[in-house]
Amino acid sequence: MMRMSDYLQVVTTVSGQADARRIADRLVEKRLAACVQIAGPITSVYRWRGKIESAEEWQLSAKTRSALYEAVEREIRASHPYEVPEIVALPIAAGSGDYLAWIGDETSGK
Repeated sequence: MMRMSDYLQVVTTVSGQADARRIADRLVEKRLAACVQIAGPITSVYRWRGKIESAEEWQLSAKTRSALYEAVEREIRASHPYEVPEIVALPIAAGSGDYLAWIGDETSGK
């Protein structure tokens, strides 16, 4: 039986909707994520190479299992257009048992 700590939400951002869709499709097709939500456009303000920058981006939020984090990160990096992509994993502290079980089922590699 899986525990809530066995699940993650992995977040990344990209500059365009097409890149977001491509990464989301790959993660779900490879069963590395049960679901990837795409939100955008959003505005990001950040410091890059000594300057304050801003950019329009699209945010991806992938629901997955903790055990798959390394594979999810590799997949994102393999198709991400940024030199230093945001890839942040947030533990799921609590969630619906049925939803978490679905994440487990959809990322099991069946």
